[in-house]
This record gives sequence, C-alpha cells and structure tokens, in this order.
Amino acid sequence: MRAVLNAYGRALASQFSGRMLLLSIAPFLLSVSLWAVLLYFGFQPLVDYVQSLFADYGGFKASGSLLSMFGMGMLKTVAVPLVSMLLLLPLMIMTSLLFMGVAAMPAIARHVGARQFSTLEKKHGGSLAGSVLLSLGSVLLFLVLWICSLPLYLFPPAALVAQVVLWGWLTMRVMSYDALADYASADERRALMHARRWPLLAIGMLSGAAGALPGIVWIGGALISVVLFPFLAMISIWLYLVIFIFTGLWFQYYCLQALAELRADEKSARNGAGIVAN
Repeated sequence: MRAVLNAYGRALASQFSGRMLLLSIAPFLLSVSLWAVLLYFGFQPLVDYVQSLFADYGGFKASGSLLSMFGMGMLKTVAVPLVSMLLLLPLMIMTSLLFMGVAAMPAIARHVGARQFSTLEKKHGGSLAGSVLLSLGSVLLFLVLWICSLPLYLFPPAALVAQVVLWGWLTMRVMSYDALADYASADERRALMHARRWPLLAIGMLSGAAGALPGIVWIGGALISVVLFPFLAMISIWLYLVIFIFTGLWFQYYCLQALAELRADEKSARNGAGIVAN
C-alpha cells in the first residue's frame, strides 16, 4: 500500500493548485444545468409517485414504525421527500462522475503527466468513445446492484458497507480507464487492472467513503428545511466534483507510477533474456 499512500500525498499536494480548483467549473456548470432542468420538471412528479406508492402499499405505517424503532419518529412527515432524494442521489453522483471523466480527467492526465511522467511514452490505448461506453456500461450494472442492495437499508451497517464497495468499484472502473487512456496500450491497461485490482479498489472505496459527505450535507440539510433543497443540491454537486478531482489525481498518480514500473520490469526482463541468450 506504500504506492497508494505515495499517490495520495502527491494528489493532496496538487489538489489545491489554482488550475485543479478551476477544473471543477465546467463539470459543475454541466451538472447544475442538467439537474436544474430535471428537478424543475421531474422532482414533484417523483414525490407524487413515491407518495402514491406509500399510500397503496402501506408505506406510511411501515416507515413510521421503522423510524420510531430507531427513535426518529419525528421524520415520518418527511419520509416521502427523503425517499425521493435518496432515489435521486446516486443519479446525481453518477452524472457528476461522468461529466468529470469527460471534462476534467484529460486535463488531470496532462497536468500529472507533464510534471511527473514527462518521459513516459504515450501509447493511446483508450479513447473518449471507449471511456463513455465503459462508463455507461459500468453505471448500468451499478444501478442494478444498487437497487438489489436497497433492502440492506433495514440494517444500516450492511447498507453502508455495500454502498462503499459499490461506489469503490464504479469509481475504480471509470477513473482507471481515464487515467491510463493516453499512456497505456490496451494490453497494458488490462494487465494493470488485473495486477493492481485490490489497490485500485482500495482507492475507489476510500474515495467513495469521502463521497458520502456531500450526500449527508444535502439530505441532512433538506431535513431541516425542504426549501433549501435546490441550494443544498448545488453545494453537494460542487463538493462531489472537488472530491472527484482529488480522486482523479489520486488514480492518475498511482496508475502512471504503476505503468512506469510495469514497463521497467518488462525492460529488465528483456535485458535479462538477452544476456542469457548471449
């Protein structure tokens, strides 16, 4: 895990540069514009739909009993908007992650590569189309697994573990591809994803755990006042993007260092084979 910690330190040092902070602007504007339209036209219909489900299937009684069991009976009056927000939260995170991959990761790759890995050959084993397809496929699979994990919310510790693992896996898939797209060949990328899968998953899970903070701010603040919901949503999106930029830097430093080590090992192996042959 030393390489993971070294990459963390490098990412932390780069995070607070003006250039990296400015990178959040374009994804932020894209995400806020998209969600302003979606929430304006779709949030009230979603709340109405959830309320009809609660009325048809005894959700008010069940949620009231469950909340009372945990000493949170006062929240039963906001159960419907709370569930609606919980349904929207993963979609909001995923759009921020997708916009981050498209708008910010190329700049992060150039920033890290030019400063720390200027001698590393670019083999361009990935592409924008490949990144979008991989991201969409990963998001669809994530949604299926996330829906399957919803019953775990009846036992919060299990739900927390499941969410951290799921977000870690999704973040690892998306960020690793983008981090290696310019520098690694397709074979090198697959080899690194296999050989370094556990450290990469660890980075994704730790980043996913940090990503829970904006959601807590959003939902916790909305419980105090639903009127604050749009403003809290904007703050949460920006916080997600700042966290994702740090995550992108972390993956970028780790992946490029791993690629440099892979090529050095291959070069040593070829030189050793040549000496033996001579």
